[in-house]
Amino acid sequence: MNIMTEAAVEQKVQAGLNEPAVKMKGESVDVHYGEKQALFGVNLDIRENQVTALIGPSGCGKSTFLRCLNRMNDTIDIARVSGKITLDGEDVYDPKIDVVELRARVGMVFQKPNPFPKSIYENVAYGPRIHGLTKNRAELDGIVESSLKKAALWNEVKDRLNESGTGLSGGQQQRLCIARAIAVSPEVILMDEPCSALDPIATAKVEELIDELRENYTIVIVTHSMQQAARVSQRTAMFHIGYLVEEGATEKMFTNPDDKRTQDYITGRFG
Repeated sequence: MNIMTEAAVEQKVQAGLNEPAVKMKGESVDVHYGEKQALFGVNLDIRENQVTALIGPSGCGKSTFLRCLNRMNDTIDIARVSGKITLDGEDVYDPKIDVVELRARVGMVFQKPNPFPKSIYENVAYGPRIHGLTKNRAELDGIVESSLKKAALWNEVKDRLNESGTGLSGGQQQRLCIARAIAVSPEVILMDEPCSALDPIATAKVEELIDELRENYTIVIVTHSMQQAARVSQRTAMFHIGYLVEEGATEKMFTNPDDKRTQDYITGRFG
């Protein structure tokens, strides 16, 4: 009996040691839009090669926090971010940080598919080209092909790479946007409700893709769908009126959350 107990303890210690490293970290993050405060003292670790789902009712601050991670809030004149956000221990709001380079490392996929009004090929080639990631056309061809393959789109578009990206179906457009994000070799991919404009079949394909991408990328997804959060994520963070209510392993959050607000939201009592 004692041997079993010791083995179980050893297993727990090993599990603790095998906890994925923290890729990004938010510490005491406050966000103001003008006079209105949107986030209050958010502390959240984003772990490497895991999918972290941000859930909570509309207007609770989850997309605001997501946009802090690659400084998309910089594009809003009245937005002010304080606290600290780090990527591999480096403060992303440090004045020395090149924001263009940061957004290559921390890519973003938006709610509504937004391919450029260019060919499928050019949509994917755009990033590597402007970041100078390739020396010649053959290398660029290789990046386009591998990115489309990683986005599970290659077989559907390989014979029409010169056709416009805007001519694809909604689900294909969203996977093209994921391929575009992957093409610059990001470390983190942010997804702001990537399936909200898609039908169930396209949604299933994107969810399957998210699960595959996790092997090579750290992913943070904002979703309104509890089922989606449960299906695709390993960690879940619950936001409510600008505060991070709790964060933890997805399975625990959905079966035995610590906070009643999480329980009420997950079971549909509010939100």
